[in-house]
Amino acid sequence: MIDAALLDRVLAEVAPRVALHDDALVGHLRGTFPGVHFSVCSDDDIPPRLSAAAGNGVCRLYYVDSCDHCLKLTTDGEAATGLVVALCDDDD
Repeated sequence: MIDAALLDRVLAEVAPRVALHDDALVGHLRGTFPGVHFSVCSDDDIPPRLSAAAGNGVCRLYYVDSCDHCLKLTTDGEAATGLVVALCDDDD
């Protein structure tokens, strides 16, 4: 389960580190929030039909569910086991 408080904490961690290489950002997030799966991509890589769970000026967060042995994007925070951090372009 991913709750709103965790989303806020992740957004706060990403904002000052947005310039990090994706691997460094993922490593930082995994170290800060053990047990939560993280992936980083461009927000352009996320299907437009999917609503973000949270966001700010630098990124949007999307829920990931891994309960059926395959990772999939979801809108269900109760089923979420991780987050995709989708970095926004400057013109978003």
